[in-house]
Amino acid sequence: MSNLKEECGLFGIFANETCDVASTAYYALFALQHRGQENCGIVVNDDGVFSSHKDIGLVEDVFMARDLQELGYGNMAVGHVRYGTTGINTQSNSQPMVVNHHKGRMAVAHNGNLVNSYELRQELELEGSIFHSTNDTEVIAYIITKERIKSASIEEAVERAMDKIEGAYSLVIMSPSKLIAVRDKHGFRPLCYGQRSDGAYIVASETCALDAVDAKYIRDLEPGEIVVFSKDDVKSIDTHMNTAPHKICIFEYLYFARPDSVIEGVSVHKSRMRAGACLAMEHPVQGDVVIGVPDSGISAAIGYAEQSGIPYGIGFIKNKYIGRTFIAPGQENREDKVMIKLNVLKDTVEGKRVVLVDDSIVRGTTIARIIKLVREAGATEIHVMSSAPPFMNPCYYGTDIDSKENLIACKMSTEEIAKAVGADSVGYLDINHLNMLLGTKPNEGYCHACFSGEYPTKEPEVTAKNRFEQKISEK
Repeated sequence: MSNLKEECGLFGIFANETCDVASTAYYALFALQHRGQENCGIVVNDDGVFSSHKDIGLVEDVFMARDLQELGYGNMAVGHVRYGTTGINTQSNSQPMVVNHHKGRMAVAHNGNLVNSYELRQELELEGSIFHSTNDTEVIAYIITKERIKSASIEEAVERAMDKIEGAYSLVIMSPSKLIAVRDKHGFRPLCYGQRSDGAYIVASETCALDAVDAKYIRDLEPGEIVVFSKDDVKSIDTHMNTAPHKICIFEYLYFARPDSVIEGVSVHKSRMRAGACLAMEHPVQGDVVIGVPDSGISAAIGYAEQSGIPYGIGFIKNKYIGRTFIAPGQENREDKVMIKLNVLKDTVEGKRVVLVDDSIVRGTTIARIIKLVREAGATEIHVMSSAPPFMNPCYYGTDIDSKENLIACKMSTEEIAKAVGADSVGYLDINHLNMLLGTKPNEGYCHACFSGEYPTKEPEVTAKNRFEQKISEK
């Protein structure tokens, strides 16, 4: 139950015939809800006529039956669930973003974070562009639009735009006649596609969304790849492939993705179990029961239990009608929310030495409150295991860690952290063992900059989440 704020979730559908694409997008966004709980939206394309509905809130709150009916039928749709790492939470920052331009319309949905969005926005504003939102998705949309004016096709415009935008971006783009999926050259964020039995192609951030709409997984997009879906064919453009080291975010496997998803051929559930097994080898303790913090700590707890031989037990009952802890706007509210979200099974922990496995320790406030609950339920010892290494650095690629000042590992030693959060001991996954989650060589194919400080790209000049709001207020 990390304090981390999540990624965004993308969805797209291209069907050969007009059908209820809005409902398909709706079901898929439910499956991707874990990736973003601030805003959501769907844009439907019916023979070049775009209809959209988007707002602040969860999928079930934003979309009523009448909203889906008003979106109507079409042969394409794009959907998005958002947690914003750039821009405040307003309706104007909801996605997908629709742009009208000289050569038609375009809808864009984005997952990730650009490292040069501030500079690009300044450049566009000086050229006369008027921005209606404060997120970097609009910057991407404007760059593509600018290139579209002088390109023969939308895919050529996207290809040329990729020369200018830098950082993490997985995109689903819809034109009047095409659906385009894009992944940045490092492959920071996941994106895959599949096909339904009726022939419709589905693009999604995770395979769990394909499962939700009964689509068969075909493959992940390669880093730097553009895939174009049209009535003629499915075309891959490889201009930007193999131009940079592959660096998928390792935290996709540790926390962001749903455990039933498979990313780049690796089961998220199994990767977390491997993390737990590594923890058991790195930090053996004398314990009576291993419990995991729902949901992303459970797989790692099972792995710890299997490797250590300590029995696994269900330690918490989770209230499934409460959003993840970070949704609460203030720290005090966030901490209070832990108490109504989780209840400890006293029979599991009373009178026992407990190994408590969580996906990460960021600020330390949430895990401290959880430890307190387990203590009050009668645990005699609590040994906390984090399936992630210590967070030591900001993330510039879509995870909401924009400074070191609130990261507990930057202020304290492991022993001091244990004392501060009320644990008998604390153990972190060794950064040198992250590769075991994926079955690769050390440091090969994944980004661990938030742990190591080794960034695959240049660092942005301006990093504040509300940098565009600040920019506006200074004028």
